[in-house]
Amino acid sequence: MSQKKLAIIATKGTLDWAYPPFILASTAAALDYEVQIFFTFYGLQLLRKDVSGLKVSPLGNPGMPMKMPFGPQWFRGINWNIPNAIQAIVPGYESLATALMKKTIANNGVESVENMRMFCQEADVKFIACQMTVELFGFSHDDFVDGLEYAGAAKFFEFAGESDICLYL
Repeated sequence: MSQKKLAIIATKGTLDWAYPPFILASTAAALDYEVQIFFTFYGLQLLRKDVSGLKVSPLGNPGMPMKMPFGPQWFRGINWNIPNAIQAIVPGYESLATALMKKTIANNGVESVENMRMFCQEADVKFIACQMTVELFGFSHDDFVDGLEYAGAAKFFEFAGESDICLYL
């Protein structure tokens, strides 16, 4: 029996969207899948050496009700689903949402994006940075972590076309 394959396309570069590709890839690698992630457009942000500036973008995200990561239990249980109109006009709302998400991540013992990325690389998950997008946005290879392959979509399709599971995130 041949080794199963997981292909992931990562297109988003926010803090909340950093976790799905790394969680799924590291889990699949632990289950002995061969895994490749193709990072394109805003997904390239996840490969930058410094990801401390990743933010959460709650605007237009109806699936993201905010829960408070602090305070008494009754306060933590409130569903803080703030209307988009308010989010759009309140200065600093994105920074507040990002701070709350980081606090929630820390409170729950979830690994950092940097550690999740490192775990994937240690498990031989192949990271492919879209060369066209790197050039389009004026990035340098020095902007990114080591151990990447730079290639176009056609190169990734060779693997994705043979994969057992292909995910677009």
